[in-house]
Amino acid sequence: MSFINTASKEINCKVVYYGPGLSGKTTNLQYVYAKTNPELKGKMISLATETERTLFFDFLPLAIGPIRGFNIRFHLYTVPGQAYYDASRKLILKGVDGMVFVADSQLNRMEENLESFSNLKINLEDQGYTLKTLPHVIQYNKRDLSNIAPTQELSRNLNEFDAPEFEAIATQGLGVFETLKSISKKILKALRDEA
Repeated sequence: MSFINTASKEINCKVVYYGPGLSGKTTNLQYVYAKTNPELKGKMISLATETERTLFFDFLPLAIGPIRGFNIRFHLYTVPGQAYYDASRKLILKGVDGMVFVADSQLNRMEENLESFSNLKINLEDQGYTLKTLPHVIQYNKRDLSNIAPTQELSRNLNEFDAPEFEAIATQGLGVFETLKSISKKILKALRDEA
């Protein structure tokens, strides 16, 4: 749930990028961070895992214009993709306002996508959330590779609540800001509906 700081007149919204290891979660955040005006962003904080293959989380506040006198600030996080970091995933999901599920489009990664998506639903339920009501979008990343699943198949397996879907090539920035813009709009709509 959004954290409202009345002293600084800010509403802080937490967006978590979730998905299997090496699906492109960190690449998404790194691209957004690199292309965002330095005046509008905080520091990116990385905690490396012992394998150093996955960043533990990235933290990135993005400021947008004020709503009812409050500035909205988005904090973007990734979760570690490897299953043995499940405790970290649960911790990062606390207070989430919106989700981006980053799927790896490669055919040989479908099982990992399904496992990660199932794990996401379980971890959200443990925190009292459900994808049925939580703002979320789905990104099908790595669309530039040759051994990819059709988007219809990915959608059928990973989009049970008809969330907005985006094809992406995060390493080139394709689909990255479209994904972020969509989840941001969904979170803002949920905030307005709560008010």
